[in-house]
Amino acid sequence: MNQSALILRTALLLLLLLLLMYGTDTRTHIININPDVLVGEQIIVLCNAGAEGKITWLKDGKEINDVEKVLKEDEAASKMIIKKATMQDAGRYTCRYEFNSRHSDETEMQLYVYEGPSFGQTPTYHEFLEGTDGVVPCLVTGQPAVDVQWFRNKQEIPTNAGGQMHQLPDNTLLIEKVKREDAGTYECRAKIRGRPIYKLLSVSVVVNEAPEVFVSAEQQSVSVGESVSVSCNVSGHPQPELHWLNKHNGHTVASSGHVHVVDGALVIEEVLPSDGGLYSCMAVSTSGNASKDVAIHTQPGQPHDVSVSPEPSSVLFSLKTLPISGGTPITHFVLQWRQSAAEQWKKAMVPASDPLAITALRPCTLYTVRLAAVNAVGVGPFSNTTNVHTLGIQGAPGSQGLLVDEKKAKHNSLSIPVNHSDDGGSPRQHFTIRCRQNNEGAEWTEMQLSPSTDSISLKELCSGSGNQPEVKAVSDHVSSPPTTFNFTDEEQPVSSRSMTEGTVIGIVMVIFLVVFLVVDAACCYRNQCGLLMFIAVKFFGYKVQGLKLLDKGERTINAQVRLIRISALRSSTAGVQTKEGGQLTEVTCDKASLTKHEKIQPDRDLDHASV
Repeated sequence: MNQSALILRTALLLLLLLLLMYGTDTRTHIININPDVLVGEQIIVLCNAGAEGKITWLKDGKEINDVEKVLKEDEAASKMIIKKATMQDAGRYTCRYEFNSRHSDETEMQLYVYEGPSFGQTPTYHEFLEGTDGVVPCLVTGQPAVDVQWFRNKQEIPTNAGGQMHQLPDNTLLIEKVKREDAGTYECRAKIRGRPIYKLLSVSVVVNEAPEVFVSAEQQSVSVGESVSVSCNVSGHPQPELHWLNKHNGHTVASSGHVHVVDGALVIEEVLPSDGGLYSCMAVSTSGNASKDVAIHTQPGQPHDVSVSPEPSSVLFSLKTLPISGGTPITHFVLQWRQSAAEQWKKAMVPASDPLAITALRPCTLYTVRLAAVNAVGVGPFSNTTNVHTLGIQGAPGSQGLLVDEKKAKHNSLSIPVNHSDDGGSPRQHFTIRCRQNNEGAEWTEMQLSPSTDSISLKELCSGSGNQPEVKAVSDHVSSPPTTFNFTDEEQPVSSRSMTEGTVIGIVMVIFLVVFLVVDAACCYRNQCGLLMFIAVKFFGYKVQGLKLLDKGERTINAQVRLIRISALRSSTAGVQTKEGGQLTEVTCDKASLTKHEKIQPDRDLDHASV
């Protein structure tokens, strides 16, 4: 039994030795320190077998025949070398060993070649204003593919859009409505897909308080020559700087000058039209900028470089450049004109987009014109005045030349002087005058006058009441617009119409003479006075009957009465001498009544009277 056991143990030991010898002879293995190789690195792969034989290298099933890559170390080992790895060197490599004992063995390995990952120019510092959306990019490149993940405080940020923070499809991190607690460090991890190769990039996020701007008024309207002030305050974290900017010229407003800043307030003294426009109060800080505009409005400036073009009935203004607007658009222009300095200006308001034309003017007339710009604040200063002479009507007769303001009306006749000065139109051939009454269906009565006539009289053509006369100047069968007048000629009696100034004076003299004769005759008859009495006594020796003598008794038998003087007026004194006691006594007419109603005393007798 012991011998049998010994034989069996010996046989098993021999079998084990054979197995060990056979197994060692057929084992092959590849030695490589790392299957992941960066592009550009060197690759060394060693294949070793337990016995002598033939070694062959294959890549993805194809034999490698490049002697520069495959080197034979000895009968039991072989080495493959890739000096600079490329992406094309990645793949499955096989080491096949054919033993001298006529059996073979092979082993395989997967070689990975990668590039990156790289973050390129990805910024690592960001500042955001509180309440705004923060966008943090992660710019990653790599091969064959790179997966990106964002982490904060070692926790992955989700890629869905449900939270305040999430990763966008382009690997950007979005932080909606940034809060102060969102400040901190974030990590962007870029990993080669399917391999344990990755890189981390730390990004810092800072949250600031946004600058704010507060102004006392966003619009101010001020008249030219007045002053205006607008205050401004700014806030933020960190504290921003305050600046005023003139947006019209792009210059920062200084602390001195016509327009300046005092304690953060914009001050404009004695405003000019050029001061109108937009000004901006700005808050500038490292956390951001903020601004608020202020509009200053004033009247527009004076128009310059004004030219005028006359037409027969209009004048057109032209501006090389528009006046200064005063900070608000020019909407209209005021056009003014007059014929003399004694007249009031006539005016018209014209939209700025329309032609700047004064219309309804007289042809061939001298006018003084000017214009001014208008905006929402008011009317600016007028331009310098310009004298302009309107043209005559082209192809038509010159202006009628009627001096209407010098017309004369006398004895129911209307006469209008004619001006023969050259007005730029075609020469007149004649004047056409026609007249009709203002009755419906009334016919025109017409006549022509020579163009050289000095005046036009409507008396010969228009008679009666309610006439409608018209005057036209005609040249080459073309007529000027008619000039109309109101004229009435009422028929008067012949005696009245033919009465002249001398006739009136003669009638007055005749009436005066008749009255004189009547008064003088009454004086002669009643008081024996006046011119008729003087003529009768002086030239005809006429004895006046009824002459009274004062005879007192026996003292006066015969008395002579002498008429000393005769006055044309009753109040005048007529001297009469009577002989009384041998002396002459003077008796006046006032003292001796000579009226026919006086009673003659019977004891008085008038024998005779001599003159």
